[in-house]
Amino acid sequence: MNEKYLTVKALTQYLKRKFDVDPHLQKVFVVGEVSNFRMRPNAHQYFSLKDDGAVINAVMFKHAFNKLPFKLEEGMKVLAVGRVGLYEKSGQYQITIENLQPDGVGALYQALEQLKEKFRKEGLFDVLNRPIEKFPKKIAVITSPSGAVIRDILTTIKRRYPIVQVTVFPTRVQGQEAAGEIAAAFDKVKNLASEFDTVILARGGGSIEDLWPFNEEVVAKAILDCPIPVISSIGHETDTTIADLVADLRAPTPTAAAEMSVPVMTDILAYLNGQSERLIYAINAQFKQKQKRLSNVQQSYVLTQPERLYQAYTQQLDNLTTALWQHQQKYLQKQRHQVELASQKLGSASPTNRINQQSQLVERMTERMAYSMQLLLNKKEHQFKQAVVQLEAYSPLNILARGYSVVSKDGNVVKSVESLEQQDDVEIRLLDGKINATVNSIEKLKGDK
Repeated sequence: MNEKYLTVKALTQYLKRKFDVDPHLQKVFVVGEVSNFRMRPNAHQYFSLKDDGAVINAVMFKHAFNKLPFKLEEGMKVLAVGRVGLYEKSGQYQITIENLQPDGVGALYQALEQLKEKFRKEGLFDVLNRPIEKFPKKIAVITSPSGAVIRDILTTIKRRYPIVQVTVFPTRVQGQEAAGEIAAAFDKVKNLASEFDTVILARGGGSIEDLWPFNEEVVAKAILDCPIPVISSIGHETDTTIADLVADLRAPTPTAAAEMSVPVMTDILAYLNGQSERLIYAINAQFKQKQKRLSNVQQSYVLTQPERLYQAYTQQLDNLTTALWQHQQKYLQKQRHQVELASQKLGSASPTNRINQQSQLVERMTERMAYSMQLLLNKKEHQFKQAVVQLEAYSPLNILARGYSVVSKDGNVVKSVESLEQQDDVEIRLLDGKINATVNSIEKLKGDK
């Protein structure tokens, strides 16, 4: 081979080396439109970036793609950061993307809208609508252990309803670790669900990046799985996070969340005092009414002349007793008359003669039935014998007993030599067994013309 000619592999390796060592291609920033994108679950993603003048193949490996905070879609304009290299198998250059974000709208806003749309389609924003306990005994607060938020919540609750117990589950409220810590705090509350009446999830104001842990799906799932009503208060009144949308109740501020979680103790005491006075007044009124009724009852004839209660019943009992005796006499008289009539009919029609007549009739019918049964039995026996004789006459076994045999091929009876050929295997059925044979020759008999 001429040494000045390179193999395709050698040339490709040389070009790949050029791409790999070029410092300008190790980290490039490219803006383009996503093309040929087909989502491959839990796998590396392959697509293209294009503009009006060119197209470049792109690959984003699984570990980088799974970190995207938004949903990549066909036709989306994106800002890509990655390195350019050559894929030897196809000889094409491509960009391996390490970071990706939408162009124009921030990545976090894009991801938030996509997550909202996903939850809205799944109906998760309408799952929780449980009433908040009116008079809680113990409240769980998930927030940062330091800062104005927890102080405002504790101060407000103590001022409004000092008898309630508050347990703080400290977590980070911003940063990459915050979402996991918040979900873990909800798991702790879930394990102690019988001890708490309400959960407050709170954080002060901040940018969308600061509030992003409360837009994470893991936090939303933790709220949905919590068996206790959840009040969410994230950021300022104008901030709305996924946690606010899935919670049972949203408060505009952490202080408002504390106010929603407990009543005002002084209002309750005033209400109870008012109810107590109303109850005392109602009891006194009932007591006076019952006393008056008791006095009226004591003066009634029921107690002063109790015999008047049953005089009317005694008279009614006498009337019913008289009526019962009269009906009894009429019934007995009617029954005696019917007995007399039956006795007269029985005397005029003696049953002895009728019994004798029916006995003779039964004897005659019995003799006729026996005779008919004997005739039928003789007839059926004769028919059976004839059938047996006829069956024996047509039996193929009798034909075989006279020296005949039945030849069959492949389970079919051979009726003509035309259905046989030399070397065919046939079966010959005799009276006492069968023979397997092979046809050596065939001779067709000529009939009389």
